[in-house]
Amino acid sequence: MNVWSKLLTALRGGANEVGEALVDGQALRILEQEIRDADTQLHKSKEALAQIMAKHMLATEREKNSTAKIEELEHYTLKALASGDETLATELAEKIASLEIRMPETQAQTVSLGSSAAQLRKAITMAQDRLQTLKQQMDSVKTTESVQTAQLAVTQSCGAPEASLQVAAQSLDRIKLKQAELGAKIEATDQLAELSNPDAALENKLMAAGIVPSKPSAASVLTRLRARPHPEA
Repeated sequence: MNVWSKLLTALRGGANEVGEALVDGQALRILEQEIRDADTQLHKSKEALAQIMAKHMLATEREKNSTAKIEELEHYTLKALASGDETLATELAEKIASLEIRMPETQAQTVSLGSSAAQLRKAITMAQDRLQTLKQQMDSVKTTESVQTAQLAVTQSCGAPEASLQVAAQSLDRIKLKQAELGAKIEATDQLAELSNPDAALENKLMAAGIVPSKPSAASVLTRLRARPHPEA
């Protein structure tokens, strides 16, 4: 096989794969259209059956009428013979012969139409059963597809909460880091203030320990005065 043949084979294979992919992607739509086409054809077949049945009924009626007419003419012919009227009997016999000549054709048409109606009725019944089964299978396929689509949507959305939680956790970590940095900055500022005024820092520590009395304030003055005896008015 030369290079061009191999290339054409590869192109045909690719075209088949693309065609199969398109068919698979539209499988349900194609199935629905095929069912609609079958339903339309079944409706046309029923109309054809109705027409054949009507023709069969008419053919059957013509056969019955011909048979009844022959019997009636035979009765009249017998009476003409009994009365000795050969001319009338001959005329009646000619009409009977004419009807009997056409009778086989009428009977054959009746049988043919009846057979056609029976065969078409059987084919329609089988087509209806197959179509009903196909519709049930299509409903099952559509239900399965809906369930699988919902399952796929749920599966794909399951990662969303975890991603959101991860983003929230990262935001919380950044806030904690900023707060820690701010606290360290405040502590460093206090330490720098103590380094710039060591005496004030030492005095604050002594007052906090209760070694050095705190500076007077209005509240401390009132507390001290209330402790003293009150002079008599």
